[in-house]
Amino acid sequence: MKIDWEALGSVFGVSLVVTVALVALFTLGIVGLSRQERATAQGGSAALAVTGAYACFAACAAAVTYGIYLIVA
Repeated sequence: MKIDWEALGSVFGVSLVVTVALVALFTLGIVGLSRQERATAQGGSAALAVTGAYACFAACAAAVTYGIYLIVA
């Protein structure tokens, strides 16, 4: 059995980058929701922060769904 180390390294690199990107997107979503809570507590409106947070969460869900599709297909 011969292991293709280049392909294994490529898969590791891509998975590392995608994981970091998903964590960053999720973190941005959490930050957006916390800004919304802060603005609500101060009596303001933070519709843009909430919209951005939901967009980040939707992008995370789409990436996870696409990953599951790649595994199943």
